[in-house]
Amino acid sequence: MKLIGAHVSASGGVFNAPRNAEEIGANAFALFTKNQRQWQAKPLEQETISAFKQACKERGFSPNAILPHDSYLINLGAPETDKLEKSRDAFIDELARCRQLGLTLLNFHPGSHLKKLDEAACLSRIAESINMALDAVPDVVAVIENTAGQGTNLGCRFEHLASIIEEVTDKTRVGICIDTCHTFAAGYDLRSVDATEKTFDEFDKVVGMQYLRGMHLNDSKTPLGSRVDRHDSLGLGEIGWDCFEYLMKDKRFDDIPLILETIRPEIWHQEIATLRRWAA
Repeated sequence: MKLIGAHVSASGGVFNAPRNAEEIGANAFALFTKNQRQWQAKPLEQETISAFKQACKERGFSPNAILPHDSYLINLGAPETDKLEKSRDAFIDELARCRQLGLTLLNFHPGSHLKKLDEAACLSRIAESINMALDAVPDVVAVIENTAGQGTNLGCRFEHLASIIEEVTDKTRVGICIDTCHTFAAGYDLRSVDATEKTFDEFDKVVGMQYLRGMHLNDSKTPLGSRVDRHDSLGLGEIGWDCFEYLMKDKRFDDIPLILETIRPEIWHQEIATLRRWAA
């Protein structure tokens, strides 16, 4: 079954996210469990945790359909010791919050070398950070999101993702989230069925489809290989509809959260309905 949704608001409390997802016809969703632009947040209260779990149960959202995202401030490959420690502590806290909420996945951007480390050293540092966090918090899978390669961000090449996974000790607790806009901006073509198939064949060869634990479905405002991350509504950008129809008809993308981060929340319900027709 295709689990299709969007990154919805958790304003007023994380327990509001399931309702917001239901209102757009989603059977999956993403959320931030805290303010994504702050290092620290008030600990989750038991009342909030219980309300979230109850809201998910009432609306039929199982943990495998929910893909929380960590703070944008975290850099698990940070070259400076103080910033690395701060990022690692914040990432552990994000994992712990997911576990408290009964969630099993945490999506995150791998990290940036900031021109102060070489790529290999930074990738190893990211893997080391993941290992430390997984040792600290059980049960939750660390889901690495590929990037567009903007600035000094790593994770834009499938080889980067494979390199990180190779150094993660418990490979049952690491996965990948493929963002279609990021993939396209990084230079992997998705503009036709054939191109999309070739791109995922390469992903399978380099990384392995068994590691795919979620996706972000976004069109791209910028052209192939631009290294610029600018999302667009489905079918209105440089990628077009063929890629998304392909994903909906391929069973390899069943039973993982497929999450819209497109730029017009007011048409999310329409985009979800279109995707669901193809999935049917």
